[in-house]
Amino acid sequence: MTDQLVSDPASGLFSEAMLRALLPSRVATARRTLRQLGLILVRIIDGPEPQELADLVLHVVRDSDMAARFDDGRIALVLEFTPGEGCLVVAERLKTTVNESHPEATVTSGIACYPAHAISSDELVTTAADALSGTDPGGVIIAAVPE
Repeated sequence: MTDQLVSDPASGLFSEAMLRALLPSRVATARRTLRQLGLILVRIIDGPEPQELADLVLHVVRDSDMAARFDDGRIALVLEFTPGEGCLVVAERLKTTVNESHPEATVTSGIACYPAHAISSDELVTTAADALSGTDPGGVIIAAVPE
């Protein structure tokens, strides 16, 4: 992979292409170890520039977690061994951190977890994106458990 495919040039976080390349192995590891895996998709309006946002994001996630910037500017956080409630804590922490330096920012998050909401990496991204699109601006929502 070229450097541009690995990292987002504006933020230095992983790129969307890199996240999509790595996420299947993260889901496979979660499946093999019988652990949960959380994905938070975050949309920030009127917030910090990408590099500053990356610095804020990296302060709220663990070293074992993965942060990426999608091509459309959304942020994706992959949280290993983390159920929906833990993802909610991280999403709220990110919102608070962003709003401390940019009170005008609107931080909206959608959460999906393996295996509660999805069993593949593609389903995980789609489910988190659906949760994000169904969330009121400034809100956080955990995807509904499928029937």
